[in-house]
Amino acid sequence: GAGSTTRQDCQIRLPGTVDPAETALRAVVGQQVSVAAARTAAARLADALGERLPPALVGDGPDLLFPTAATVAERGGEVLTGPARRTASIVGLAAALSDGTLVLDAGRDAAALRADLVALPGIGPWSAGYLAIRVLGDPDELLSDDLAVRRGARALGIDDLPRHATRWAPWRSYAALHLWGAATPIRRSA
Repeated sequence: GAGSTTRQDCQIRLPGTVDPAETALRAVVGQQVSVAAARTAAARLADALGERLPPALVGDGPDLLFPTAATVAERGGEVLTGPARRTASIVGLAAALSDGTLVLDAGRDAAALRADLVALPGIGPWSAGYLAIRVLGDPDELLSDDLAVRRGARALGIDDLPRHATRWAPWRSYAALHLWGAATPIRRSA
C-alpha cells in the first residue's frame, strides 16, 4: 500500500562498528536467542557492569557506556544469566579480547579472524561471519545458515541458496542484507 516499502528497495551498505569489542560481545550475547532477548541481555549486562557518564556530559542522551571486555571478563559471570556454557563463551571471548589473545582490527585478514573466533569455545561460524562483516567490512560473507537469510531467500523464490549464491561472489554480504530485508518488510511513514 501507499507509504510502505521493503528493505530491498533501500540503498544497502554494510554495517560497521565503532567498538569491535562491544559488537563482538553483543553478537555472542545474542547467539541462539531472539533479537528481543539479545537486546534485553545486553541491556542488563550494560546496566550491571557499564560505566555511568557524568550528568554534565549526558544532556538528553544516553548515560551508560557498554562494559569493557576486561570488566566482562572479570565480572560477567556474576551477572550473565542463561546456560553456563553460554556465559562461559561470553566471558571467554571477553578475556581473549582483554588479554590480547584475540585482536579485532579492521586490518585483519577475514579468514584468519574467522579462524581465531571459531577456535574460542562457543563461538560459531555465524558469529565469526557476522563479525567479519561488521569489523572488517568483508563484502563476501553470506551467513547462509542465518534464519532470516534463509527466509528472505524463500520469499524471493530461491530454493538452493548455496548454489544460487555462488553467482553473487564476491558481494555475498550485500546479498545477505538484501535477503534479511526480503524476510522482514518495513513500513515507512508517508
